[in-house]
Amino acid sequence: MAERVNPAAGPRHEMVLVGGGHAHVQLLRRFAMAPLPGARLVLVVDRPVAVYSGMVPGFVAGQYARGELEIDVRPLAMRAGARYIGAAATGVDPEARRIFLEGRPPIPYDTASFDVGSTVAGLDLPGVRAHAFPTRPIGHFVRAVDDLLARARGRPSFRLAVVGGGAGGVELAFAFEARLRKEGVGTVAIHLIEAGPQILPGYPAAGVARVEASARRRGISIRVRSRVAAVHADSLVLEGGQGLACDAVVWVVGAASLPIFRGSGLAVDAQGFVRVRPTLQTLDHDNLFAVGDCACFGEPPGLPKAGVFAVRQGPVLARNLRARAAGGRLEAYRPQRDFLSLLNLGDGRAIGTKWGAGFEGAWVFRLKDWIDRRFMTRFQVLTDGGDVMPAFTRAPSMGALDMPCGGCAAKVGESVLSRALERLGVRADPAVVMGLEAPDDAAAIVTDRGEIVASTIDGFRAFTDDPYLVGRVAAVNAASDLWAKGVAPRFALAQVSVPDGDPGEAEEVLYQALAGARAAFDPEGIALLGGHTTSSAELAVGFAVHGLATSADALVRKGGLAPGDRLILTKPLGTGVLFHADMRGLARGEWMDAAIASMVRTNAAASRVMLESRASASTDVSGFGLAGHLGEMLRASKASAVIELAAVPLLPGARELLARGLRSTFHPENARARRALAVAPGAAARSELDILFDPQTSGGLLFAVPAERAAAAVDALRARGDRAADVIGEVWPPRPDAALFEVA
Repeated sequence: MAERVNPAAGPRHEMVLVGGGHAHVQLLRRFAMAPLPGARLVLVVDRPVAVYSGMVPGFVAGQYARGELEIDVRPLAMRAGARYIGAAATGVDPEARRIFLEGRPPIPYDTASFDVGSTVAGLDLPGVRAHAFPTRPIGHFVRAVDDLLARARGRPSFRLAVVGGGAGGVELAFAFEARLRKEGVGTVAIHLIEAGPQILPGYPAAGVARVEASARRRGISIRVRSRVAAVHADSLVLEGGQGLACDAVVWVVGAASLPIFRGSGLAVDAQGFVRVRPTLQTLDHDNLFAVGDCACFGEPPGLPKAGVFAVRQGPVLARNLRARAAGGRLEAYRPQRDFLSLLNLGDGRAIGTKWGAGFEGAWVFRLKDWIDRRFMTRFQVLTDGGDVMPAFTRAPSMGALDMPCGGCAAKVGESVLSRALERLGVRADPAVVMGLEAPDDAAAIVTDRGEIVASTIDGFRAFTDDPYLVGRVAAVNAASDLWAKGVAPRFALAQVSVPDGDPGEAEEVLYQALAGARAAFDPEGIALLGGHTTSSAELAVGFAVHGLATSADALVRKGGLAPGDRLILTKPLGTGVLFHADMRGLARGEWMDAAIASMVRTNAAASRVMLESRASASTDVSGFGLAGHLGEMLRASKASAVIELAAVPLLPGARELLARGLRSTFHPENARARRALAVAPGAAARSELDILFDPQTSGGLLFAVPAERAAAAVDALRARGDRAADVIGEVWPPRPDAALFEVA
């Protein structure tokens, strides 16, 4: 994995890759194996999994599992040393050199490359979006295949229309025919509909003839010169008014451009695909590249929209981006005049064409299968069991391997903090309602006018190299201390340490971090008033947050637990181990998406449910882990508890990573609390026990309610968005053995 760039090393070439298509995954792999000095890669993708289109028909036919055709681009990006941004790119400003992103500020670039693919044409025809299964975005289509098959299972007959007679439509027609028969559907009727005069336009006649003969043998009806005018729930209508009854419609018509280049001023063809030169640069801007289906190569109409071209463009793009960053000479991409085309028939056979000849058989499918699997193994970083694939174990080591975890896993240990505060002592002040005398998540004072002002301060070192995300999570995390007390935050002050280095980059980091904070604060009505900035070796973000309580008695404190109370946890655990694994390129992208979604979710709704449920005590779960923060509540309440380990909600991937022996760097400090616990033998043998000591960044609330109100509180939490919320234990009187709580 590529070494992380030192922020103090001066200006860097900011190279932004938009999209996770076939060419970009090749580029990431090449940079993972041979880092790009003086440049920082930034990958922008709307979802962490890229689907290899060449294997989708095989997946439909039941020949491949979903994981076999997916490339998890997040661990690939981490091993390439790339900053990962999970957001949809919506546009580009070539003059300002900015990429626009959905839901967050634009990001700058020195050089940018687009590999975003295309969408399907004709989606605006009546009924298509409502009733058809479009094949783009391809990841959505793959997930929708199960829904389509579920419609057919158990039925005596099923009629499927595949609209679009190109290579994709042909393969899917054969794949669905094979799969529906495997599913036991009695009578299967497949209609392949093409608007042009023949299927497979541009293919050799020998290949077309073989496909048509196979379709006749399999009972697949081919309709050419048939243009669809509308789609209904149980039929489609052709131009001219003819109807065709069908139970499902798969929409595979030609490619249409995405709106990302609209309004950019870049030269595009009549369909909106950005035009590129032989060097894969756009016509008017040397620092912008585009490849694959989103680009029009050369004079319109350019190359056919086929993945084989994007695959061949990948190595040229990688060399040209490297040359662009180093000031070297760029080379031209020369598209192949003829290429091997292999069409999967879904039944263990395939049809191939090359140099005008056609051939078919089981051996052709075996050849296609070997080519596809060989391609995929080059980009799949992790095995099904979570181990690193052999090719990536030989890559350069990642600079983050020995780095301590950031976020709330970077705080001072609970024992260190407690001893320091004991030595400090407490200065009495009658205005203090909640302070060091009985430490809690926040402080509170009463003013001369009788107002109760609650305040907290929280911050941490960056847990990722995306400053926007760091700022947003830091804001949610800081406000959480007041939500845990039942106080709505009103005002915030920032404390940001920006990495030393280029002033322009420092400005951008500060802007992104504070924009992230505003994205968290503004929807909750929290005003960011100002703050203080310093420079340091790395990014750190914190906030002082203030709010008004209705009364001192309205504050929900850590103490107050009563025997019989039920303990409710509102968010799942696991951010510590997940980000520890992510720094090492060992966490799957979908796991990290779930973790980030949990971290950016505020505890505002949970706080309101807590107040409605008349909670007896509350805290938020952060760096000391569930065991540490529950221990604080129990000590303050002079009580004990029983925790049901199986009831503790976990983020996706946390259990697997713990079982593999991964732990946050702050985990050993938290795990000292185990000596104060009573652990049942069955729980002691489970790796999930360590989730109790996992440091959480922007975790949920832990609060207690009387037993009779617990179920209603959980139902209310789930209804308002905290879907993992659950009762995890019960409060008991102090134990004779003085253990804080028992893990059952």
